[in-house]
Amino acid sequence: MTFSDIFKSGFLENVTSVSLLDMALALILAFGIGMFIFLVYKKTYQGVMYSSSFGTTLIALTMITTVVILAVTSNVVLSLGMVGALSIVRFRTAIKEPLDIAFLFWSIADGIVLAAGMLPLAVIGSVFIGVILLIFVNKKSHYNPYIIVLSCTDSAAETAATAFLKQHLQRCVVKSKSAAKGAIELNLEVRLKDDGTDFINVLSDMEGVTSAVLVSYNGDYMG
Repeated sequence: MTFSDIFKSGFLENVTSVSLLDMALALILAFGIGMFIFLVYKKTYQGVMYSSSFGTTLIALTMITTVVILAVTSNVVLSLGMVGALSIVRFRTAIKEPLDIAFLFWSIADGIVLAAGMLPLAVIGSVFIGVILLIFVNKKSHYNPYIIVLSCTDSAAETAATAFLKQHLQRCVVKSKSAAKGAIELNLEVRLKDDGTDFINVLSDMEGVTSAVLVSYNGDYMG
């Protein structure tokens, strides 16, 4: 080995490993599919506070994954180094909504499929997944659980209110109860018989009922 061989680098040899046309096509498609994933996420979001930064992350994640996989598929040595580098990465951001995990995995999977050159699978698969999510996530049903926060002045009003609810609801289960002098508060998990919610107006007008609140319930009860 000569002195010049020590400083010889194969960097320029890797410049043409991925053509400009392939890079441009892959990134444009990744951006388009990322935008589609973002729009589906925006239409199907059911959390309390919508985060636009998470939607932007889905677009960026699709494009970043595409770039990484393009580099990995063009160089076997680089692929081994990339695995080692990514293995030390740790993400500390908590995922609050279970469906967000599906969107993150969707973005990563599409980036991998695009970079692998499976364009029909990436496009058709994304459209199919998006349609399924739009249909099922946005589907409203009176069978979904709700929580009623009921405030009463005494036990007689509590008995009358719970009896009224059992007559007008498919299911009514007490989840928690707190009592103080002159005030009783109940948290009840309920299932509606239909989409009507007028019974809450009648309930709030009952004697001894100070307030009645109906809220959507995601099914994860802590307490």
